[in-house]
Amino acid sequence: MKIIAVGMNYALHNKELGHTLVNKEPVIFMKPDSAILKDGKPFFIPDFSDEVHYETEVVVRICRLGKNIAPRFANRYYDAVTVGIDFTARDLQRKFREVGNPWELCKAFDNSAAIGTFVPLEQAGGDVQQLDFRMEIDGQEVQHGNTSDMLFKVDEIIAYVSRFMTLKIGDLLFTGTPAGVGPVQIGQHLQGYLGEDKLLDFYIR
Repeated sequence: MKIIAVGMNYALHNKELGHTLVNKEPVIFMKPDSAILKDGKPFFIPDFSDEVHYETEVVVRICRLGKNIAPRFANRYYDAVTVGIDFTARDLQRKFREVGNPWELCKAFDNSAAIGTFVPLEQAGGDVQQLDFRMEIDGQEVQHGNTSDMLFKVDEIIAYVSRFMTLKIGDLLFTGTPAGVGPVQIGQHLQGYLGEDKLLDFYIR
């Protein structure tokens, strides 16, 4: 199982981080399976970063083996969705970018991919590009997005990625974060919602 993630996929998030470049293709990065954090287990802030940010995203689960998938058929290759968090060591990311180095280490560390309970896409409304999602910290909303605002749609991303690598059953696609990212602190309670369904619920330690 692999985790495929999309960066800079919401315009307002790009603006808040100062990204002015308009990407003509999806920005793709990977996380290892050791990045998965699930079942409500706590996230422990790593000792190598002083600024870990939450990035709330819709996560799509791949349900079929696929390679070189045409965009018009891409909807056949996923069956369930949830809310997840792409934890990012922002201080490391800035450091790596300044010298032009790859920044996997700030994104792919252990437990950096929190995922909630998956629900069938039909239960979530049926249209992957009309999903409303949000994140609350200690009961206060900090991020709110809708997949209709994606710069690159889910089917486009799947078609694009499958040109380079085979998608397998159980692979996960993190689809990008809207504006409102910020740092996490010990003791905080994070809850992620898809529509009115709470799918993600855990603490920062």
